[in-house]
Amino acid sequence: MRRLEVAHGGIPAVRGIDLEVRAGEIVCLIGANGAGKSTTLNAIAGLLPCAGGEIHYAGARIDTLPPHRRVAAGIALVPEGRGIFGRLTVEENLRLGAWTRGTEATLAEDRERICCLLPQLASRRGQLAGTLSGGEQQMLAVGRALLSRPRLLLLDEPSMGLAPRVVEDIFTLIGKIARDGVALLLVEQNARLALELADRGYVMEGGRIVLAGAGGDLPRDPRVRSAYLGERPEG
Repeated sequence: MRRLEVAHGGIPAVRGIDLEVRAGEIVCLIGANGAGKSTTLNAIAGLLPCAGGEIHYAGARIDTLPPHRRVAAGIALVPEGRGIFGRLTVEENLRLGAWTRGTEATLAEDRERICCLLPQLASRRGQLAGTLSGGEQQMLAVGRALLSRPRLLLLDEPSMGLAPRVVEDIFTLIGKIARDGVALLLVEQNARLALELADRGYVMEGGRIVLAGAGGDLPRDPRVRSAYLGERPEG
């Protein structure tokens, strides 16, 4: 994206940012609440209009496309709070993720692949999604997104409210998805874990990107260590 600007009720929320995610790469966005991270993801997914700038994907400009066209093109969002349909079954939630897709035979094959990737869900296809644990619901939200066969997966706070062991499972899953060649843009409050996993990272403050670098380099920056990793500056 180039010089992306997004506003809420006329108030600037994202202020002219440049950002890039490549195939098979994990890129994280870190920053305080209200920095513009989720707004950025929602703008890429088409849920919020751009007030300025451009969004390019797979060589084409897409910031004028409606959300369903972006999903069909290969962009999927796992929203903050998971956004599953609690009164539908696990199987029904998964099928909704594939509504832009083709034949039933292809869908059946992909559902089997997702259940192998997420064995927690394999035996619960007929269970109401609202009765799953928080971690299982997050896995379901990711699985639903994967059934659209995305080439760019947007993840908004996937570890929120989850136990440490479940968070570990979620981040292991994210790594597996990237190894399949999917580009991932991750918004995550747990900056330490996000930077350990990410190839590259961006730090947002007040709607602007104020730092960018390799995932292994940013934790050494005194500003990142102090503001986001809870470490006191030396001296």
